[in-house]
Order: sequence, then structure tokens, then C-alpha cells
Amino acid sequence: MGEPGPGPLAGMLVLDLSRALAGPHAAMVLGDLGARVIKVEVPGRGDDSRGWGPPFVGGEDSAERVATYFLAANRNKESIALDLKDAGDRAELEALVPEADVLVENFRPGVLDRLGLAPETLLRRNPGLVVLSITGFGHDGPDAHRPGYDQIAQGETGLMSLTGSGPDDPQRVGVPICDLTAGLNGATGVLAALLERTRTGRGQIVRTSLLAAGVGLHAFQGTRWTVGAELGRASGNHHPTIAPYGLFACKDGAIQIAVGSEALWRRLSDGFGLPGDDPRFDRNAHRVAHREELIGVIEAAFADRTKAELLDELDRLGVPAGAVRTLDEVYAWDQVASQRLVVTVDHPVAGPITLPGPAVRFFDVDGSERTRIRHTPPPALDRDRLLVLAESGGRGQEDDPSGQPP
Repeated sequence: MGEPGPGPLAGMLVLDLSRALAGPHAAMVLGDLGARVIKVEVPGRGDDSRGWGPPFVGGEDSAERVATYFLAANRNKESIALDLKDAGDRAELEALVPEADVLVENFRPGVLDRLGLAPETLLRRNPGLVVLSITGFGHDGPDAHRPGYDQIAQGETGLMSLTGSGPDDPQRVGVPICDLTAGLNGATGVLAALLERTRTGRGQIVRTSLLAAGVGLHAFQGTRWTVGAELGRASGNHHPTIAPYGLFACKDGAIQIAVGSEALWRRLSDGFGLPGDDPRFDRNAHRVAHREELIGVIEAAFADRTKAELLDELDRLGVPAGAVRTLDEVYAWDQVASQRLVVTVDHPVAGPITLPGPAVRFFDVDGSERTRIRHTPPPALDRDRLLVLAESGGRGQEDDPSGQPP
């Protein structure tokens, strides 16, 4: 069937002025889709996340030492270091703007304006440009000035009040969920703006925030309050409105089950001899009201069976169930490998490294994979200066006529 082709954004140029996570994640998603991404970093230190370790790769005193945090959000990018407060470096960036399709930034509101790089100014230089601006709390409103960090956003958006062992135990989600979701929301907005550009020829400014990401994740917990006037609070490892749906102890640990319908409840209760017709358990609302009793009944039935035995039996019964895996188990799982959710790249310092891969794949109608990006490692700081500046007609062309990176 031949080799997979380039990604759907092949030929697009993205300038990534962002740092830390939300913006870099958005730009990486665009790179995963085939765009060329040039990461613009602070001279000398680069993206803040280069130093967010341990763990690090590279020697203690190596100029190439970089935190593994940085590696998670910057594959498929080139790097150039520019001081945007310096007129000469700013001119180098401005020379790239007319050729770009997308520019990603996550400065506090007003910072780019003071540098003479306000989104409106950029669009005058390139009317087809799509500018993605990600902030902590939105670009306007009374809290627009506040810096955005994920854990602050998790607390301010109510996510921590919904996470933990109980109402008095607020917990952060174990990954930077507001940052990552803001990045995904931003990438979605960029794709929509690029599609609109095919009809109008005009670019635009796409704005989102960590605040928007957190509130947008409320889902049923949001309408539970706004419509039902019921305030959701942390309920540990059990679903607040569906039962049984959560983590249940067994002989050698615990497994999870998700009984999302009465038909599934019947399969579970019949299969394990549970009192399915007991008035406490005969419908979901009753099971939720008697959750603690229900947990006790199920865990008594699971007590003499191992995780493996239970998962096999639940699979046979057609009841959704799963293990609780540690990350080493996840990355060793053949199903993860089959979905290309890990990629291996040759890092200039660490050698071959495995990274979490893109979440989307593309196929032709005959079932062949249409797109398979040849992933590149997260770049060393300023690695691509000569090439980028040569292409833009900048200083790099004088330094090295070949335009090749060092």
C-alpha cells in the first residue's frame, strides 16, 4: 500500500513563542499533524521547562542538559533563541511573520503589545496569520492580569474540589490537566481558523485560557450545579451519580468496574450472585443512595478472587472493567504499542529515547494508514538558528551561506 504520506498540515509554518506547557503542547499537536514548528526561546536559558527537573538528560555541567519535562512537549520542533526585547532579534522574528501560518504565544496580556508585537500588529504584517493566544484567566476581565499556572487553575476552576478522597481532601489531578486541555483547545481553535481561512483568505486571533480549560472540563458536574442545584464534591474513587462505578478491592489488590446501565447491572449481579432485585439496588438511583452497602456486597463477592481472575470473568460477562496500571506497565502494554502511542527518537544527548506519542491517526478507506510523521527529538536550544535565519534573510545567511544547522 506504499509509505504513509505527510501529515494534513504539511507545508504549514508555526512560530511557537510560548513556554512551559499549554502553548508548547498546542504547537506540538500542530507539529504532530505535519506542520513545521519553529520554537522561539529566550537566549541562554530557553524555555523555562528545560530546567524543570529532575530528572534530566545530559551531564550535570553539560550545556545540553535538559529536563525530561521539556521533552514531553517539544518533539517535532526547531529552536532559535531570540531576545524579543532586543530590536535586532525582534526584527529577525518579524522577518518570519509574513511566511508563517500560525503564531502561538502565552504571554500575560499586554506583554506582546509592549514589545510592538500585538496580535493586531502581526495580522497587519500577515493578514492570513492565525494567532493563538493562551492566558491564565482570559485576555480581559478583572483577573486578566494574573499569571497562569496549572495547579492554581485547578484550584480556581473547582477541579480540586471534585478530586480527592472526600469533601475535606481536595487534590490536584496527577497531570497538568488545565495546561494540557488549554493546549488542545487552542489547537482545535487554530484548526478551525485555518479551515475558515480557506474560504475567506483572512487570519484571526484565537484566544483561550487555563480558566476556560478547567471550566470546560466540568461536564456533568457543571450541569449538576447549574441545572440541578446540587453541589458536587470530591467522592474518591467512586462515581457520584452512577453505581457501581469505581474501584473495588479484591484478593490481591483492586480493580475497576463501570456499570453504566441496568443491563450491565443485571450481568454483574447474575454473574456474581449479587442481590440484583434487592430494593436498595434494583435501579441506579437506589444504588447511588445505598452506595456504601453496595460496595460492601461487591467486595465480599470479589474477596477470594485475584485481579486477573476477576478481569477475565468480567470480560466474559461483558461488564466493563480494568486494572489500575502504573506508568511502567502502561508503556510496556502491547495495546499502547499497537496504537503508536509511544514514539522513539534519537536525541542528540540522550540517544534513542521513548516519548508519549500523538493521540490521533489518519487512515484511507482501504484501511491503510494515511499519515505517519517521522518524529524528530525535542531540539537543543538555538540548534536551528543558522537555517532559520538563512531562510528569513537574516544574520544566519551571512554567518553560514549553506544555511545548515550546526
